[in-house]
Amino acid sequence: MPDLQNHPLVADRLARLRSTTCPPKDFRHFISDIARLLILPATANLATKEKEITTPLTSMIGQELERPIVLVPILRAGLGFSEPFLQMLPEATVAHYGMRRNEESLQPEVYLERIPDHIADSEVFVLDPMLATGGSAKAAINGLKERGAKHLHFVCLVASPEGLKSLKESHADVNITCAAIDEGLDQQGYIVPGLGDAGDRIFGTL
Repeated sequence: MPDLQNHPLVADRLARLRSTTCPPKDFRHFISDIARLLILPATANLATKEKEITTPLTSMIGQELERPIVLVPILRAGLGFSEPFLQMLPEATVAHYGMRRNEESLQPEVYLERIPDHIADSEVFVLDPMLATGGSAKAAINGLKERGAKHLHFVCLVASPEGLKSLKESHADVNITCAAIDEGLDQQGYIVPGLGDAGDRIFGTL
């Protein structure tokens, strides 16, 4: 099951950005706020290893991340999560999956794929604010697994029950972190009540 974050700050930011009166600059701000709040639970179970360090007073054994981090925003909306994740994980590599939805079939179409060679040995975070039908998430994860990725995480803002079910059935090994599970999907495959097209609202292309 996903790690549902019912934190008051998440709920506050989510209510603000859902509103039709929220302008793009505020939408981007609230998306970043929520992403920062989701980073800690999303990374809570990352493997660490011991490292000897020297403080101003003595030597000690500390901990560091065992594997490198790769962030994979699904374009365009996933870019809204990239910057806050990079602020907390500045040494991360950023890959990209560019997808658009076929409005007739509702299936994703890949138009860009930039993935690093070291992905098999990395903790891979797929970032997409919306998990609607689950098609884009599954397509990205399928592609990443084909390239050898083994330690996969999916982080989203809002998910539908249908999308969660579909993703978990296809990729039960993927850790999911999300801020809210909404009621479901409409006939066009959009999340209800949702927040509209996240990419359009982030970049002001309504």
